[in-house]
Amino acid sequence: MNIAYLYPWDVVGDPSAPARLAALGVEAVALAASYHSTRAATPYHPSHRVLDVPYPAFYLPIRTSAWSRLVPVGPTWTPADAYLQARDALKAVGLQVHAWTVLTHNSHLGTAHPDLTVRNAFDDPYPYALCPAHEDVIEYCERLVQEILEVGEPDGLILEACGPMGFGHQSVHEKTSGADWTATDSDLLSLCFCAACAPRYPESTKAQVRAAIDRTTPSTTDAKPSPPADTIEEALGSLADEVRTIRLSLSTTLRQRLIAVARSTAPNTPITLHANPDPWAAAAFAALPEGEPGADVLVGNCWGDPATDSARLTRLQELSTPGQRVGAYVLALPPRPADATTLADLLRAYAKAGASEFHLYHAGLASPHRLSALTKALHQTT
Repeated sequence: MNIAYLYPWDVVGDPSAPARLAALGVEAVALAASYHSTRAATPYHPSHRVLDVPYPAFYLPIRTSAWSRLVPVGPTWTPADAYLQARDALKAVGLQVHAWTVLTHNSHLGTAHPDLTVRNAFDDPYPYALCPAHEDVIEYCERLVQEILEVGEPDGLILEACGPMGFGHQSVHEKTSGADWTATDSDLLSLCFCAACAPRYPESTKAQVRAAIDRTTPSTTDAKPSPPADTIEEALGSLADEVRTIRLSLSTTLRQRLIAVARSTAPNTPITLHANPDPWAAAAFAALPEGEPGADVLVGNCWGDPATDSARLTRLQELSTPGQRVGAYVLALPPRPADATTLADLLRAYAKAGASEFHLYHAGLASPHRLSALTKALHQTT
């Protein structure tokens, strides 16, 4: 099965959208039911070309009684039931509709509840990142999944950010590159030391992380700067195994509780996880170094170097259980060229690495020329 990703506003108000998407050659659409803030191009819409989405929103009717401390917010830029309207239009042309669900990435709730957000070793909060070490956050995610399944009645459930978000985030006018932090520094800055996380680590962990980022030693700040560590394991030293285990437990607990809720609410609805076999992963593709037999599909990110992406898919294939599928989250936007041959070659490489389905990003953002190239590439490889 191949799936094209889409926002509700790409369909609502555009009568031509369902047929255009069906012509892509995909069997299903991943339709955002809960999504973070963004600024999106809408190159096909008859009413606008750019849409500002100033805060994360829930695109289904909000039943107040269904929520506890954390309550999502509805959109003002689309109807409150935009997901339902788009779903019905897409199903009318024969497409399955899977609910694309963003979980812990929510700047509105993080800003309103700073005590529930990820905090780095310097106590800097990440308002966009809800920390799943807090029961309130897990409960919110559970209710989000249940509401989407009960009200949205999707053909499938896609879980994104099913774990803690980290340092890497394209926020408004991002100004962090000049600090020259390495990939290891980014991993270290992704470790959470909020009130729920900090007590779980060995006592010296915070000092070790701060020293590694500042190129000092935990015992003194007067010494000559030390060279940066090559890996987060090297930076953490003897603490690495314990910290890694604690971090992984956050994603594991959240993932397993959400799968349990989903199976209880809609037993026959397939579950897709955006996953990363890297045990230190902290982003939309949560750490999954040991697999997850409770899911139907494991999807790996394929937005970077094709060789690295292929290795990631191969590892997910090795972690998969019999009958479990691996998907490739394929970028069809810049810097990928709008060229059918190049895109087809990428799809073939990802299939060879273990992907049995393609998750295509993004059918609403791509230009007509780019969408045409993607359509041709799919026909060449299926």
